[in-house]
Amino acid sequence: MSKMKQTYGEPKDNYTAKLRTKSIILTVWFIILTIICLLPIYILVINATRNTHEIANSISFLPGTNLGKNIQTLFKDNNYKTVFNVLIGYKNSLLITAISTCLTVFFSAMTAYGIHVYDFKLKEISYTVILLVMMVPMQVTSAGFVAFMLKLHLTDTYWPLIIPAVAAPAVVYFMRSYMKSSFPLDIVEAARIDGCSEFRTFISIAIPMMKPAIAVQAIFAFIASWNNFYTPNMILISSNFGQKTLPMMISAIQASDKFIDYGAIYLAIALSILPIVIIYIALSRFIIAGVALGGVKE
Repeated sequence: MSKMKQTYGEPKDNYTAKLRTKSIILTVWFIILTIICLLPIYILVINATRNTHEIANSISFLPGTNLGKNIQTLFKDNNYKTVFNVLIGYKNSLLITAISTCLTVFFSAMTAYGIHVYDFKLKEISYTVILLVMMVPMQVTSAGFVAFMLKLHLTDTYWPLIIPAVAAPAVVYFMRSYMKSSFPLDIVEAARIDGCSEFRTFISIAIPMMKPAIAVQAIFAFIASWNNFYTPNMILISSNFGQKTLPMMISAIQASDKFIDYGAIYLAIALSILPIVIIYIALSRFIIAGVALGGVKE
């Protein structure tokens, strides 16, 4: 009996040891990836507290003592004030980004819901066209887009930066993929039997069930719109400083030879990524919930 117990016990012990080793290796690997991802942001914040000489001659992981002077330089120096105003940048960028993000996730979820739930003759063709549009880069159509906006007299306005967010093929693709794996059609049939209208079914049932997917795509859409420099630079062609977005202000500071205070420049960049960090922290719980939900099988 003792020999039999030892024979059957050894494979289990080996399996446990292999599982523990694999867990340790994965933990170490994820810690390394986390450090790689967070280290540039940490260095950015640290450099925002140092002066030009320190930044140019050494790398430090400890905060400096020049944060107050950098703030004064960035907010009170007349040279910087002509191209950078964090309040104006936040206001303009948040207005564009918040509206475009809401439009992107709402209409993309509605499109994915329609393709997933309803059966119609051009269903697959419509989805194929959406995927084909996703493969066309913005740079290919930018010249025609600007010419069209000029004809409509919509340059120097925010409408060309907001309305196109309604059409987001990549988000539609992700939403439909999520619904195919996590959204049963039986629940829609049950809602119809109970007398729920189609739009109310989408708002009351589909949207809550798609919260993890919506949260993920909201983060991506927010980051893409917030960091967008290419399109605003083509549309906002006047010299009106009050219309500039934050990425345009950051680009103006980095491109000019007048601004040589690296500490102030790093501080401006750190301020520009602050809303992205806040949005990610606010929506991360939905992402974690979606991962946990995907790991549970009924």
